[in-house]
Amino acid sequence: MNVIGKCDRKDVAGFESERREMVEKQIRSRGIRSARVISAMASVPRHLFVPRDRIQDAYVDAPVPIGEGQTISQPYIVALIAEGLALEGDERVLEVGAGSGYQAAVVSLLAREVIALESQPKLAASARERVARLDYANIRVEEGDGSLGWPQCAPYDAILVTAAAPAVPEPLLAQMAEGARLVIPVGSAEQQDLLRIVKKGVKTSQEILCACRFVPLIGRYGWKSNAKETLCG
Repeated sequence: MNVIGKCDRKDVAGFESERREMVEKQIRSRGIRSARVISAMASVPRHLFVPRDRIQDAYVDAPVPIGEGQTISQPYIVALIAEGLALEGDERVLEVGAGSGYQAAVVSLLAREVIALESQPKLAASARERVARLDYANIRVEEGDGSLGWPQCAPYDAILVTAAAPAVPEPLLAQMAEGARLVIPVGSAEQQDLLRIVKKGVKTSQEILCACRFVPLIGRYGWKSNAKETLCG
């Protein structure tokens, strides 16, 4: 996948302006209140995480295809997920569905460590190269079935899933630390609810953050068909 690497001074200035506008019109205006999340969204250069031929769409209010049937999520969704994780800075976070690495980059500014799982080999390789090149040193990209989690480094203080599951995967619940937060889209292949689940002892509580539609989570505890992500309602 051909992803832009360097921009001239004019391009960088223009993207900074677009990023500020994105934060004001798509993030703040829709109720994201966390100053840390807003700062992270304003800091990460989203245009460096999209294919070259879609760079003009990097800051639009919509998901952007990145190849292999996957997308980089709508900016508001990225911010909503990040805020739902309620990160304070010292957490170990598991991301299921690394994609281009954009969500991981945002979360890496809010947590101590991010382990990002990607099932598509090409995306995993490009995300690994990209986050290293951009010096997001606390991100580790691994390849594997995200629905199984990554037990080698469990438990996690927070888990986020950027693909839709028919039900909450049991392995992910098992890998949550006490008090951990899990944000995941769950529902049918056509429509899901973005859930925030909190682990308290042997019990969990959950709330719906919004209605949404994501690409499918492929794996043992996921779907086996394709779908396209649309805007969160």
